[in-house]
Amino acid sequence: MTLLSAAVAERVGPAFSVDGMLLAREKTRQVIAAISQRVEPGMVEEDAVEMAKRVLVESGLELSWHPTRVRFGSNTMKPMKVASTPGVILQENDIFFIDLAPRVEQWEGDGGATFVVGQHAEYARCARDAEALFHECRDVWIRNKLTGQALYAFADSTAKAMGWELNFDLPGHRVSDFPHATIHTGSLADFELSPSEMRWILEIHICDPKKRFGAFFEDMLLGNEYY
Repeated sequence: MTLLSAAVAERVGPAFSVDGMLLAREKTRQVIAAISQRVEPGMVEEDAVEMAKRVLVESGLELSWHPTRVRFGSNTMKPMKVASTPGVILQENDIFFIDLAPRVEQWEGDGGATFVVGQHAEYARCARDAEALFHECRDVWIRNKLTGQALYAFADSTAKAMGWELNFDLPGHRVSDFPHATIHTGSLADFELSPSEMRWILEIHICDPKKRFGAFFEDMLLGNEYY
């Protein structure tokens, strides 16, 4: 990748604003928390997705550039582009994740997190590890200025050391003023230079090696002052 193409990959649109991007991020995280509090055992996954859409709209956000996802149990290990098995019901001791990509005025939000209901040690560890791996990757990016490619190689090896498999079908992507797809569609895992903050989403989706469940966490690549 040349310096010119890297500049093209990280360019933004005319409405780009640091304050706007941070507002979209904050509102996205708030809505994820609000949705998670309304998910409870006995719900069917499809009903949870419709509830999540309602909460988004009621919060003043616009459904945007990828589907609103709430995935339960065994569906948490599926790649995002693979449809959920229909009719999955959240059990008393279970795992689920939320994946949102709303628009806040001109700016894109994108966030995901995993939650556990009841008591299940492996589910809880998987959920914790997805978020922990995100921050380990973020820390090494800050310290060593890793390229996007090296960042995902690090994520892969670290996930294995934790006892999980990294899903490379979620390789990170640009985020910007809406729509980022008109600016750049390449993945973070293919980016050959060190990514700039406030330009990329780091996606971490880890799965149980026995293919029973998974956990997901994503957020913008940002410095420590935002955490």
